Amino acid sequence: MTEPTRPTRRELLKPVQLLGLAFAAAAFGGLVTLFSMGALQEGPADQLQRAVVVALIVAGISFIVTLVGLALLILVVDPAQVSKPIDRPVMRTDGDDDTAPGTDDRR
Repeated sequence: MTEPTRPTRRELLKPVQLLGLAFAAAAFGGLVTLFSMGALQEGPADQLQRAVVVALIVAGISFIVTLVGLALLILVVDPAQVSKPIDRPVMRTDGDDDTAPGTDDRR
């Protein structure tokens, strides 16, 4: 039987997934703006048009900001580590000491 392979950083950070995350953030921001401006309420047509325009602007801005933010976060990753398999938690350092984080041994 073959041994299960661990995902590499390149597999975890696929561009399609990042674009999907940015699109989801944009859709969320646009829908929240659209609903909060009263798009589902009865009212004049210009109010609905204004709500749609503002929602599209908010969605576009949130898409761009999310995409740029994710791109900047990806730049932090060392290119040499992109092809290394991940075999431990990413944000936790495995130390031999049993001290809790934030404790100070100085007296």
